[in-house]
Amino acid sequence: MRIIIVGCGRVGRSITDQLSAEGHSITVIDNNPKALQKIYDTENVMPIEGNGASYQKLKEAGVNACDLLIAVTEADELNLYTCLLAKNSGVGSTIARVRNPDYIHDIHKVQNDLKLSLAINPENTCAIEIARLVKFPGAVKIDSFAKGVIDLVKIKLNEKTPLVSKRVADCSSILKGEVRIALVERGDECFIPNGDFVLQEGDFISVVAPSAAAAKLLKTLGLVTGKARSVFILGGSKIGYYLAKHLKVAGVSVKIIEKSQSRCEELSEDLDGVMIICADAMDEDILLAEGIERADGVVALMDTDEENILASLYVKKVNPNAKVITELGNLKFSSVFETLPLDSVIRPKQLTGEKIVRYVRGMQNTLGSNVETMYKLHSGELEALEFKVEHTPGVTSVPLAQLNLKNALQIITIHRKGKLIIPTGSDTLEEGDTVIIITKHKGLTDLKGILR
Repeated sequence: MRIIIVGCGRVGRSITDQLSAEGHSITVIDNNPKALQKIYDTENVMPIEGNGASYQKLKEAGVNACDLLIAVTEADELNLYTCLLAKNSGVGSTIARVRNPDYIHDIHKVQNDLKLSLAINPENTCAIEIARLVKFPGAVKIDSFAKGVIDLVKIKLNEKTPLVSKRVADCSSILKGEVRIALVERGDECFIPNGDFVLQEGDFISVVAPSAAAAKLLKTLGLVTGKARSVFILGGSKIGYYLAKHLKVAGVSVKIIEKSQSRCEELSEDLDGVMIICADAMDEDILLAEGIERADGVVALMDTDEENILASLYVKKVNPNAKVITELGNLKFSSVFETLPLDSVIRPKQLTGEKIVRYVRGMQNTLGSNVETMYKLHSGELEALEFKVEHTPGVTSVPLAQLNLKNALQIITIHRKGKLIIPTGSDTLEEGDTVIIITKHKGLTDLKGILR
């Protein structure tokens, strides 16, 4: 596909990186020549220096023959205007980054009026993800499928977890119900396990289960399931703002520690019932004085990864029982970060990129089996994909045991008319089903792609 990306900041670079890896023809427009040179040096893209909201620049980038335009500059209004220009130039699909909290309630109207294909608020998307993790403290990560009906829950096995030293085939009697172990991460390695795979202490396992059963699953495994009652947010960023709103609605007591006086005043005006503390969250005395050692959850959302990592490690030292969530903006050095004793890591830029890649996969599809949902797992080494099943000769109505599936690929669940099916070789995929697949093969856009 021919894609124009307007904006070469961290979000733009992340999106370019992911879409370039998918093999698309990408042109990037930005005013910053250094940012363009950096992305040109690392990705196979065409850089154009200038104002992406200028029709002349868009024309130079080939907007008249473009399949998709993505506007992700720092200015919401510029993004919306650029998408409007692109639409009037005949671009079929446009995506705008819209971050301003003042626009959050109008976003659906704006999206409809400007005929946007997608309006993305990275900070609110991230806040929603964090709020879900706070709801299930025992989970390292939670991904949702089938419009929230099915969850992929990532947990860490400790010495007390009843699954340790068990074969995957023997775990069903412990897990019970419609539950399946879909993925095992062990150190730098990642496995799509078969029944003979033996689980070990320290493994991270991803388990598919109905969303309604997620809390029961965590309780069965001896992990913390009680909802957090008090949460500290270290840093008053936009993510912190949105997160405080979500948590307040859920009845959670929230404290935000932010060192900027002006930002504290803004937050105080906009967040009723949230305690705003104007102080440096990197000051141990401040954290202890405010009762960090008694908090149920702590979310580190400060300006740098280094601050967030150090604060998270300190909190785990003084409050081992707290659920600690750490924001990381740098997508590099993931293998190093994963060796640190961090509970849960959130990467806002990656979440945004995944959402856009998922949309692009759906645009690419020609067989009707759209990619409904997509998540990258284990630093992008694997993908979890949800397809809406349409009639596909050679795939639908054929017993799974007879399908010549690719290696490093497994059909995890089938969702059929409200029922979750843990498939066996005799099950089939039928039109109207939702199917979840985990694979090491990148770029699948339809069900035909699961066959060799």
